[in-house]
Amino acid sequence: MKHLSAAVLIVTLLTVAACGKNATERAATGGIGGAVIAGPVGAVAGATVGAATAR
Repeated sequence: MKHLSAAVLIVTLLTVAACGKNATERAATGGIGGAVIAGPVGAVAGATVGAATAR
């Protein structure tokens, strides 16, 4: 069950982190999405993934 939850969290973070036109917007949306889903740790992970996502 933990593996499934982790996989869903990762996919959700990647989906939310991809929102935005530039790295700053993607980091912000990733951080907000991560915070909603997994709290402070999710915020950091979402912001990191969002900033690293290139279009």
